[in-house]
Amino acid sequence: MKPEERITKDLKIFEDNIVEVEKLDLTEKEVLVKDMAIRYYKDTKYYLDIDDELTSFACIAYAHGLLDSIRIMYNLIDE
Repeated sequence: MKPEERITKDLKIFEDNIVEVEKLDLTEKEVLVKDMAIRYYKDTKYYLDIDDELTSFACIAYAHGLLDSIRIMYNLIDE
């Protein structure tokens, strides 16, 4: 899989996962984490647009990690 294809796939996965997180009644700190994940998601798209695939991939990986921390606390990830 080419880097751009992988990043595009990961963007879609993030978009699907953020929908379920948006429905949760998050604490103030969890909202901060969610918002940071969204900022990294947006950075992913920015760096992809300027053809910096390495930085773009790093951003989406970080966005997933932040979002997954919330998803784990609310049992939204299957073990």
